[in-house]
Amino acid sequence: MRVRVEQTALPGIGVRHDVVTASGRRLGVVTHRNGRRDLVLYDPDDPDSCTADIPLTDDEAEALADILGASLMLGQLSGLRQQAAGLLTEQIAIPAGSRYVGRRLGDTQTRTRTGASIVAVLREREVIASPDPTFRFEAGDVVVVVGTRQGLDGVTAILAETDPDG
Repeated sequence: MRVRVEQTALPGIGVRHDVVTASGRRLGVVTHRNGRRDLVLYDPDDPDSCTADIPLTDDEAEALADILGASLMLGQLSGLRQQAAGLLTEQIAIPAGSRYVGRRLGDTQTRTRTGASIVAVLREREVIASPDPTFRFEAGDVVVVVGTRQGLDGVTAILAETDPDG
């Protein structure tokens, strides 16, 4: 089901985007002309009356977007896991001593070697969905992997390989 987002110009202020949730609650984001953003929650009995107005810094807005995006993606992956018997998802951290720190995802050949797929990378507060083979890993990246138990264990082992020159 698609969610309808209403956009309203606020002359002299900026623009407001509103969403009505499945439970009937209306919430929105006001983006001011100066770049400031406010998260707003409306009174359930009076959709024109605001019950909460939370100013967000750029970092807070980005963190909130990342949290919502990551939890949505992981929730969708979890739903897929329930639909496909034997298919699992796991988050695997890349240790600082991994031979793949600074190297491309394609260098790991994880899908060829294990049958498991790296479907996303979580880096600090950023979600990189469907990274391509040229994506370069950093120490502390957390990869989201989909596959069988054996495949996930294989990816864990590959990413834990240490750099023989390091």
